[in-house]
Amino acid sequence: MIRKFLLLNILLFNISFISCGQDHAESESWLNSFKQAQEHTVVLNNQQHEIPLRKLEQKNVALVDFGFAYHAVLDSMLNKYQHVAFFKYTPDATQTQLNQLLEDLKFYNTVIISIADTAPLSDDVLALMKELDRKNELIVALFGSGSQLAKLDDMQSPIIYSAATTLESASFVAQLIYGGVKTDAVLANSFSPKYQAGDGSKTEKIRLGYSVPEELGINIEDLAPIDAIAAEAISQKATPGLVVLVAKDGKVIFNRAYGKHTYDSDAPLDQVNDIFDLASVTKTSATTIAAMRLYEQGQLNLDTAISTYLPQTRNSSKKSITVKELLLHQAGFIPYIPFYASLKPEDYSRDSSETYNLKVADNYYIKKSYYHDVMWPQMLQSPLKTRGRYVYSDLSMYFLKEILETVTKEPTEKYVSEQFYKPLGMYTTGFNPRFRFPKANIVPTELDSYFRNTLVWGYVHDQGAAMAGGVAGHAGLFSNASDLAILYQMLLNKGTYGGTKYFEPATVALFTRKHSAVSRRGLGFDGYNAESSYGYPSKLASPQSYGHTGYTGTAVWVDPAENLVYIFLSNRVYPKVTNKLSTLNIRPRIQDVVYRAIAKGKKR
Repeated sequence: MIRKFLLLNILLFNISFISCGQDHAESESWLNSFKQAQEHTVVLNNQQHEIPLRKLEQKNVALVDFGFAYHAVLDSMLNKYQHVAFFKYTPDATQTQLNQLLEDLKFYNTVIISIADTAPLSDDVLALMKELDRKNELIVALFGSGSQLAKLDDMQSPIIYSAATTLESASFVAQLIYGGVKTDAVLANSFSPKYQAGDGSKTEKIRLGYSVPEELGINIEDLAPIDAIAAEAISQKATPGLVVLVAKDGKVIFNRAYGKHTYDSDAPLDQVNDIFDLASVTKTSATTIAAMRLYEQGQLNLDTAISTYLPQTRNSSKKSITVKELLLHQAGFIPYIPFYASLKPEDYSRDSSETYNLKVADNYYIKKSYYHDVMWPQMLQSPLKTRGRYVYSDLSMYFLKEILETVTKEPTEKYVSEQFYKPLGMYTTGFNPRFRFPKANIVPTELDSYFRNTLVWGYVHDQGAAMAGGVAGHAGLFSNASDLAILYQMLLNKGTYGGTKYFEPATVALFTRKHSAVSRRGLGFDGYNAESSYGYPSKLASPQSYGHTGYTGTAVWVDPAENLVYIFLSNRVYPKVTNKLSTLNIRPRIQDVVYRAIAKGKKR
């Protein structure tokens, strides 16, 4: 038996067709092969509409390969939609090996089996497939001539049959399983009494697809300047590495990683699936969407004073501030409080203990009660200086998080995970990633010499968020680019994704449009700034666009006018905080390239 769990940063191929170095001819060739795969991929036994998969929060998925040459492409693409465990066996696996496989699969209620016609399946493997057909949600992905179909006549589970055995067909089948693409193809020939010519089910597209720019009439070579801008950022020490993702019209058409985790010569290369500290992108990707959900459910009133939700504020200067003022950054708060500067030697320890049990970095622990005993009182007592004016403040989101948790009776990290990330398939997105992923999957941030005195790696860079246990309203969230694309595509879709409605369109419109006469901002979201000397977003973006940036060197931006999602992730704070990413205008310049490429495509 050969059994292997593929780490997500191994054999990802950068999704092969959207990776570095492709020219227009290569993209056209890939697209032609992909379209051929689409024409010759048929879904059978789908009477219950299991394909595309839905309700991802209820599914633990495993892929078992029995000899398909491009299983690694299939695996990496499936992992763009949800975490999928991987097992590899030979087509003639013994009964003992298959018994072990059944044991390994006991925690997976959904199993995808990939097979090819190149080698016949043993009777033992067929028996295993029939057992999984009875006990699990099973999907069989069959590649080749179709000669094996006759052996599956009594199979009740869906079968995806692709006549092509190529990496493009592997990519198409994986996307088909999750609804990144659709098909209405039927069998051209009869293969058995059950599988006859003309058989086949029509499926829906309900999630992001992955393709090349040429599918949308965009020349990939017109996006080549992104490579040069990324190289400039790295050579100028604006950031050691970065990831760029562009999704248009429901398809990811560009997704590349550049540079390394650090400037060290032996540092790991950045990968498209690397996990980054999002910094203030947390505000929109966690806190604001939670507020949107509670607003829509009638549990949060935007015009209500925060003292209604937070009794601690009733005898303070904060009592009449409204929820809307928090979201607009017009509550009058000071921008931030350097909480770490107030730490006393007795407040922290290099070793964990019953007293020092909150980990803020490797070998650095503080008292778990420090947030409520010291930080929260400091915020409650902080002055209000600019109420009614726009002053960007992290304190607004500290307060909003307290309100959300008061209403939901749940920790923020649990609420957003259960309500959004798990159902959407966003398995890398969450707080405190070191509890869930190895360090190698996470990009480090600052070599902290003033607070934690260590390289901050997998713990939130923001000092206050770290001291609050890694979870705050303004910072603490980590994610990769693919997961963020899912979340913001859902917002671009006006609240729907994967066949599930997360928000009413009116709620998305309310929170993402401009609300203030004194700033460009929406509710929680940053907005288009026509008067900016450069800033965000690109000057070429539409006034309807919205998104957010993050201190660590991140940005997400949605432009409904172009049906566009732009993601930029970096660790510009390594090894020390530098502002070169902004002074060089790296993020908006890359956006400019995207808009110009789209405009040229429209003229063709």
